[in-house]
Amino acid sequence: MRTAIPITSRPLDLVYFVFFLVHIPATLLIDLQALYPPRLIPHFIRALPRLYIQMSNDPLIGSVLGLLGDSKPFVWFKTFLAVEALFQFPVFILGARGLWRDSRSIYVLLLVYAASTTTTTLPCLSVLLATPTTSAQTIADKIVSVTTFQRSLLLSSYIPFFVIPFIMTIDMASRLSKLVTTGIDAADEKKAS
Repeated sequence: MRTAIPITSRPLDLVYFVFFLVHIPATLLIDLQALYPPRLIPHFIRALPRLYIQMSNDPLIGSVLGLLGDSKPFVWFKTFLAVEALFQFPVFILGARGLWRDSRSIYVLLLVYAASTTTTTLPCLSVLLATPTTSAQTIADKIVSVTTFQRSLLLSSYIPFFVIPFIMTIDMASRLSKLVTTGIDAADEKKAS
C-alpha cells in the first residue's frame, strides 16, 4: 500500500480540491434555486440570486429563475442544473474527500465529472458571448443584454468553471492511462514468470 502524499504537495489536486469546496455553496445557494420549491427557500437565501442578477444580468441564471423574462427557451439550462444537482454536487463532496485522501480510485469519477462539466459549460459560455451588449435599442426593445463590464464579470466567473474541468479531464485521463499501463505491464510480467 502506498503512502498518501499531502494535498499541499500536489498542486493540481489542491486546485481541484479548492474548486470543489468553492463550488458547493455556489451550487446550493444560487444555481439550484431554479429547482427548489420557492416556499422552501428562506427569504434571505432567495435574495442572493436577485442581488447577483442586479449586478451581473446573467442571462442564464436570470432567465431560468424567471427574473429576466420567459424561462422556456432556457429549459436546456434547467436540465444542466438538474445534472449539477444529481451528479455534480455529489462529486464535489466525493471528489474533495478522495483528493484529500490522495485516493487514486477517485480518478475515474473525476474524469467523468470533468468531461461532463466541460461539455455543459461550453454552451453557457456561448450564450454569454452571444448576449447582446446593452444599448438604447436593447433597452427599448426589452431584450436581455449585458454591459461590457457585466460581460467581463460573467466571463471571469464562468471561464474558470470551464478551464479547470478541461484541465482536470486531460489530467485524469493521463493519470488513468498511466495506471492502466502499469497494471498491464505488471500482468504481463506475472504471466512471463
